Amino acid sequence: MAGRFAPRPPRTTVRGGIPRQAPVPGRVRVWAPDGPLDLGLVLGPLRRGPGDPTFRTMPDGSVWRASLTPAGPGTLRVTARGTEVRGEAWGPGAQWLLEQLPRMLGADDDPSAFVPWHRLLALTRHRRPGLRLSRTGLVLESLIPSILEQKVTTLEAYQAWRLLVRKFGEPAPGPAPVRMYVMPAARTWALIPSWEWHLAGVDDKRASTVLRAVRVAARLEEAAAMEPAAAQERLELVSGIGPWTSAETVQRSHGAPDAVTVGDLHLPGIVGFALGGDRYADDSVMLRLLEPYAGQRHRAARLVLLSGRVPGRRAPRMAPRGIERL
Repeated sequence: MAGRFAPRPPRTTVRGGIPRQAPVPGRVRVWAPDGPLDLGLVLGPLRRGPGDPTFRTMPDGSVWRASLTPAGPGTLRVTARGTEVRGEAWGPGAQWLLEQLPRMLGADDDPSAFVPWHRLLALTRHRRPGLRLSRTGLVLESLIPSILEQKVTTLEAYQAWRLLVRKFGEPAPGPAPVRMYVMPAARTWALIPSWEWHLAGVDDKRASTVLRAVRVAARLEEAAAMEPAAAQERLELVSGIGPWTSAETVQRSHGAPDAVTVGDLHLPGIVGFALGGDRYADDSVMLRLLEPYAGQRHRAARLVLLSGRVPGRRAPRMAPRGIERL
């Protein structure tokens, strides 16, 4: 049979018709942190669900991120080897991502400022010495998914983010893993038709909040250079953005160690149970328990979540509403 059929040409596309990009070298930066660093702990909060098209972890331990930077779209691959971290980036935003790499990996964070008052947090910090708070320097990429997470299940929010980014974003530049995308620009978000929000499971209230935010995108991105408290105040000037959403945003965009999330359905009970044995704690009880950690309350809450000491579930999970099926 040899020679009977013409050889099949090499495949240059993947499913969906997206051209397969040839591996090309990107810009490289090597950085040595001044202490232990756990990539999973530091970058994990930037991931919006297991199917996040802007974030991917690989079997070799590398982390890929696709971001819309002030210089344009960019893809970043981060790997840790020994005491050094290697960043490789592609696209118009490559240089910006590499300049931001140390801050994104917690260079501006000071873990030594945290003084544990509870044995649970002291043990957790000892077991997780690589925890640092990431600072991305990008506001909208944390704000929009936080808006999508308002008052819905995480499954609904993650699905909405995944569907909208894949449909209206652009493929990540460089040799990124398959189906990685850069989130849409502010103008693209503003032009998404109402029925596309509905098909993604996003109600009118959240969609309208996103639209109000992207109309003042430049002013909101300026908040990246502000102190976290001032940045939260600016974000909350947009109708529909409250303390919960602004805190979830600056925790990532600013690496804010004191931006504790209030108004959350689960966090007060988790913190109350771990630090005070009160599974029915509300925001006021949570804030009272976190008072000894003033200036570091977000880090304290992260350590509580990492400790694994959470109350057992006593009710069924909230069922997704599935408004896209209406």
